[in-house]
Amino acid sequence: MRLDQPLVQLPISFCADSLAAEVRNLPAEAWVPHPQRFAGNEYVPLVSPGGQITGEFAGPMAMTPYLKRCSYMMEVMASLDCVWGRSRLMGLGPGADVPEHVDINYYWRTHVRVHIPIVTNPEVAFTCAGTTVNMAAGECWVFDTFQNHAVHNGGDAQRIHLVLDTVGGERLWDAIAAARDGRDQERHLLRPGTLAGAPVRVEQHNYPSIMTPWEMRIHFEELLALAIDAPPLALVRQRLDRLATGWTGAWAEFGDDAAGIPTYRAMIQSAQQDLERIGGQGIMLDNDRTLYHVLQRFIFDSAIESDRARESKATARDAGQRRLS
Repeated sequence: MRLDQPLVQLPISFCADSLAAEVRNLPAEAWVPHPQRFAGNEYVPLVSPGGQITGEFAGPMAMTPYLKRCSYMMEVMASLDCVWGRSRLMGLGPGADVPEHVDINYYWRTHVRVHIPIVTNPEVAFTCAGTTVNMAAGECWVFDTFQNHAVHNGGDAQRIHLVLDTVGGERLWDAIAAARDGRDQERHLLRPGTLAGAPVRVEQHNYPSIMTPWEMRIHFEELLALAIDAPPLALVRQRLDRLATGWTGAWAEFGDDAAGIPTYRAMIQSAQQDLERIGGQGIMLDNDRTLYHVLQRFIFDSAIESDRARESKATARDAGQRRLS
């Protein structure tokens, strides 16, 4: 999710020693390799579709057995008063990196990422949009995943962060605004036991079966506002507006009924063909990514539910039913 600045430290802190003790009490098999197999990167799933040991994003979320063993970690999550999507402990080995990248799939269009360092060292460098910080243990940070970002652990021990994904909430956005404006310089410490037993809310709805026309228009408007002006941009804007208009008509007829999928799919294919003919492949966004590529990942790949999202949702629902039976 796009923020006003690359990195924001929130006016709240947590007991890193208590979090570290909970991490140490997890079994070794809780740690699994990073989905993209980056060397030295591993994670523990805490919130996932159906509470399963998976790196998927879509479907009703649930706490994994590992999170349920970490009472203070659940207090931390409850204190931020958000509805949580996929969340994990992220381990980065000594000398290891998270390569520079930008998060541009649909999930990251709507989610912000919260980082809480648990075990770290002065040689861990987190860089976003050219700004580099060393996040201290127990601090709470959010960053702009739509900017180039990377991490390097130059120390001689593993770095472990609690990494929480959310679409946000009023308390979180208030904290971001206070930090950004310098209105609250005092760091409020959440002591263990303060929120013992408080509920941890998790997503039940995240990926649409069919994107609404209103959501589509918002995505188009915000991406076009980030585009660097180029001769084909006016034509691209007109074609995307035409797609949104046609989508609105189809939505009035079908809504998210599967009967409308052939119509929706034909509209996307037609728009893609026209955009190809317009020739705007070189239009850049201000994060050095091409507009067409981001449109593909944000909207065209997700305006109609993908097979992967459908399968993840089904697996999550089955896991939820097993828990209740």
